[in-house]
Amino acid sequence: QLRLAESGGGLVQAGGSLRLSCAASEGTLTNRVIGWFRQAAGKEREFVGAISGAGGSPVHADAVKGRFTISRDNDKNTVYLQMNSLNFEDPAVYYCASRGGGITVIQRTARAYVVWGQGTQVTVSS
Repeated sequence: QLRLAESGGGLVQAGGSLRLSCAASEGTLTNRVIGWFRQAAGKEREFVGAISGAGGSPVHADAVKGRFTISRDNDKNTVYLQMNSLNFEDPAVYYCASRGGGITVIQRTARAYVVWGQGTQVTVSS
């Protein structure tokens, strides 16, 4: 059974960078669509981006396009979210999530993802 764990969150100044990691503590991420979502206080969970397991190009939400990049290292069983030029719209709990095994299509809706990590907090200061 797949279990996911995010790491790398923290406090960063506006304009700074962070890299989040999503690692499988059990099972494998290989060949799974992995998505990143975020949820700010009082707001709904928001799609950030996703990457397929088949080596295709990642998809990023318009709000983060050009600043955030998703990549994966299947040898390390890890997916990354590189976040640059962080601003005051970005603070949230960031989650990674997996679609079901054998599914290759990227979806932007949270309900399409069946396994979730516990989340990692990102805070941006002035």
